[in-house]
Amino acid sequence: MKPLLSETEPSRRALLSALGVLGLTGLLGLVLDGPRWASAQGNLANLGPEEAVDATMKRLFAGRAIKDGAAAIKIDLPLIAENGAVVPITVDVDAPMTPQNYVKAIWVISDKNRRPLNVTFNLTPAMGRAYVGTNLRLGETTDVRAVVEMSDGRLLQVKREVKVTVGGCGG
Repeated sequence: MKPLLSETEPSRRALLSALGVLGLTGLLGLVLDGPRWASAQGNLANLGPEEAVDATMKRLFAGRAIKDGAAAIKIDLPLIAENGAVVPITVDVDAPMTPQNYVKAIWVISDKNRRPLNVTFNLTPAMGRAYVGTNLRLGETTDVRAVVEMSDGRLLQVKREVKVTVGGCGG
């Protein structure tokens, strides 16, 4: 008759002892290190503006020339937003989406928001069409910009004012 365990295999008792030691070690690490309070970036009620829109534009585009893109970019958002917490926007760029010439990125920037950069979309030629949509949160009446970067590095921009009657960003 063959023995249940060979001399090279660990016994069940040895395996359970090893698991117990590992569990106690982990528990001991928690007890000795002690619980910690979660840290955050700040109290939302006390946060000041992150940066002005000019600083955001400089940070994102490093002083590169931005041309008027009204001929190629269609921005669709309401003229009057009754609720600034939910302002729908779509950006449609009339541009080919071929590997040689395509829309590389679309930024949506709200000039008077506490944090002006709302969203960045990165696109590829595989998307077939440069069309994006989202909801914005606007705190007050502001200009909303759509800045488009083409694959050759050109920057195009359109801007439109949205009147906000009930603010969505703490306003």
